[in-house]
Amino acid sequence: MLSDRQSAYRAHHSTETAVLRVLSHILLALDSGDIAVLTLLDLSAAFDSVDHATLLQWLQISYGLGGSVIVWLALYLQNRTQYVCLSATRSTKLAVLYRVPQGSVLGPILFLLYTADLLQLV
Repeated sequence: MLSDRQSAYRAHHSTETAVLRVLSHILLALDSGDIAVLTLLDLSAAFDSVDHATLLQWLQISYGLGGSVIVWLALYLQNRTQYVCLSATRSTKLAVLYRVPQGSVLGPILFLLYTADLLQLV
């Protein structure tokens, strides 16, 4: 399900191999007399930007998931809250509408599936 260009969370694919692939493509383009343009996208808070409703819809449309799998994933993502605790003071709980859980096994996988079609758009 992952693109062949996907480097994260795959064996023998690292940031080093991704950088070398990009550099190789740029050098080949320049050697051919073409113009090369590199556009970078900062995804430093990427896991925090995943919209639950869009992700679930994407999983149904792009990957054919449905039924109890979508229900299970919806239950996994929704009805989460967060708050800040400092010493004995705790903030008001707020609903988490965007974000995949970090530190989980599913978090990175759901993020990759959420963003996989970006390569086709580019």
